[in-house]
Amino acid sequence: MKKKIIAVAALAAVAVQAEFKINRSVMSEAYWKIWNDDVQKRIDADIEKYRKADGAFALKGVPDGAEVKVEQLTHGFFFGAHIFNFGQLGKTEWNNRYKELYNAEGGLFNSGTVAFYWRTLEMYPYAPRFETHYEDSEEFWNSCPQPKEQPHWRRPAVDPVIAHLKARGCRIHGHPLVWGNNTWMTPTWLWDAFCPESEKFALEQAAGVKIPRPDPALAICAADRAFTRAWESAWAKVYKKLSDEEIARLVPTFLKAQEDFYEKRIREIGARYGSRVDSWDVVNESATDFARRFGCKAVRNRPFDESHYGPMPADYAYKAFMWSGKYLPKTAWFNLNDYYMDEGFFQQANDLVANGARIDVVGAQMHLFNPAESVGISRGEFSKDAYSKTHPDAIVARFEKLSRANRPIHLSEITITAPDNSPRGQMIQAIIMRNCYRAWFAVEKMNGITWWNVVDDCGAPTCVRRPPTSRWTTSSTASGRPRRPRRRPAARCRSAVSAAAIA
Repeated sequence: MKKKIIAVAALAAVAVQAEFKINRSVMSEAYWKIWNDDVQKRIDADIEKYRKADGAFALKGVPDGAEVKVEQLTHGFFFGAHIFNFGQLGKTEWNNRYKELYNAEGGLFNSGTVAFYWRTLEMYPYAPRFETHYEDSEEFWNSCPQPKEQPHWRRPAVDPVIAHLKARGCRIHGHPLVWGNNTWMTPTWLWDAFCPESEKFALEQAAGVKIPRPDPALAICAADRAFTRAWESAWAKVYKKLSDEEIARLVPTFLKAQEDFYEKRIREIGARYGSRVDSWDVVNESATDFARRFGCKAVRNRPFDESHYGPMPADYAYKAFMWSGKYLPKTAWFNLNDYYMDEGFFQQANDLVANGARIDVVGAQMHLFNPAESVGISRGEFSKDAYSKTHPDAIVARFEKLSRANRPIHLSEITITAPDNSPRGQMIQAIIMRNCYRAWFAVEKMNGITWWNVVDDCGAPTCVRRPPTSRWTTSSTASGRPRRPRRRPAARCRSAVSAAAIA
């Protein structure tokens, strides 16, 4: 007999209901010509081939002719979502409903991605925020009038999240260990506190470039992108003015501290969570550096990497895997995660493996943040970006190419926005998601799919300032930003499960 696996095909609000019924009329004839019966039959055949297996069961003490019921309770494929809004939704009933989604037996997700963003996990040096404090409690969030203005919105303390997932049999994925991004990842104190003023002055004088300082009044959100752009632009100018060796001589204290802190971070995380986290995004979004800045060549003999993010430890992607191999158990899967799927990604993966890095899984991202893209798709009109991510032919080509890495594939971050919050808009989103999920589920090497923002209006904030007087009172708290879901979420923030569905 065949083992049956239930695929979570659509995560929109309508999919929370017991039965999902497609209203084909919301999509144009041109769309259905693309996602035609032949495409669906191919997907069905591949699901049958790659996602199911024959099983034989020997039962003792069962008389001939007895009726036997076999029920599959779990499966090996990971249907997940990030769990960044844990305890932060503003009402206990909403928080409980959110938590119920993550349960290997009977929940919507059997896998959760846990936030390990450095900037908010360790807001102050030497004080990683693992344990729960008052600022992580439901009491705090339920009484918080402007949750998105808090520095730990979407960044709950790690311990309670992992305990929740463990107790419910969920696979746990840590994201990320190393990432150069200055908006979401790099702590501002790394440059501020560990590059002496004398070294900063010497660098600026030699390069003739002013290195920007972060505004402490800004929240850790998209408003910081102005600083990120200024930081990256300033360092691009420094790279043109000075050689690597000259820069290294001018800011040696900072470069050493940066590398030491990266290793320390992985060592501490490994000591606390090594046996409890199943897989890690060891390095995130580094292929752009490898392909564009480094010309598809590792830079192991330089004093540091001239990353487009700003200076990073020399060959930081390779070192991330080496540190992870040193401090994390062999049972943990190591992922190389990226949105950049061009040839440089594969060359980077091959280079890392050839030099001893253990890459168990390749992670790929797929975000369509603009609701207008979903409108175009419903009409059978695909932008270049939408075509590459959601057209059935492009999905096949994309994952055939990614399969060349000869590793399991984790579709690690998925966003498909609804055109609006109307029933029609939700149905358009659900149909796009259903077809894409089925196509992804049919890929031979696919081992998991992770939806990104589960609750409406609870994604990354766009322009929020931190209150002048912060409520943070100790150095052992920090990590994200929360937002109470509205019953009428903004159309541009339409996510997977509405606040009403959560409530």
